[in-house]
Amino acid sequence: MQINLTGRKALVTGAGQGIGAAIALGLAQSGADVVVHYASSKDAAEALVEQIVALGRTSVAVQGDLTDSAQATAVVDAAAAALGGLDIVVNNAGNLVGRHTIAEMTDDHWHKVIDVNVTSGFSVVRAAIPYLSESPAGRIVMMSSLASENGGGAGAVAYATAKAAVVGFTRGLSKELASANVTVNALAPGFIGDTPFHNQFTPSSAQPGIIAGIPLGRAGTVEDVAGATVFLASELSSYITGQVLDINGGLNFR
Repeated sequence: MQINLTGRKALVTGAGQGIGAAIALGLAQSGADVVVHYASSKDAAEALVEQIVALGRTSVAVQGDLTDSAQATAVVDAAAAALGGLDIVVNNAGNLVGRHTIAEMTDDHWHKVIDVNVTSGFSVVRAAIPYLSESPAGRIVMMSSLASENGGGAGAVAYATAKAAVVGFTRGLSKELASANVTVNALAPGFIGDTPFHNQFTPSSAQPGIIAGIPLGRAGTVEDVAGATVFLASELSSYITGQVLDINGGLNFR
């Protein structure tokens, strides 16, 4: 059974690099037209747009700081205008920001982590609901993390808290939007190797030990996350909502 998203219109946030870029490309490879949102990775986002257009899809890159609700609304409106509506919204934008214990953490750091991981998704979804409600099969995919379940690594309490909040947001929103036939699910990746996230925040010396503890014996790939996203965006998942799909190679069970 092959997934066909031809005619579907998607917005992927934080799609300039890493997991977000793989998701945007995966959706396009399955037939969707895709708007690539980015915060600062302009060159990478524009290069991705070229790849998507080469597949015969419609694609544009849209910049915006999603922690600012006005900019988040502008990004969603620009995406809908470029594609003629929205069927799929993937809230991938997020960041660990930095590792700090609670004892040493500043108010500014706490709020930055919550805003980039939780508030950004709220603002995007709120702006997207009118468009998704007009779709015959609206889909929202949120991005949580293994940290939402196991508390994260050292200095990641704020991040783990934010990603746990994404799970609660997903479950509550799924009930709210069910009557509009919009499904809402979340992905919770574990260790996804060779990504800007882990290259910045997980020392290379620690990575072999992490991989050794994964039952499947390897790090996850960005394509693993993209594949799960394409499934949740498709008709195959039409009776799945309010769920969290773990992508961690068997490292942890929800």
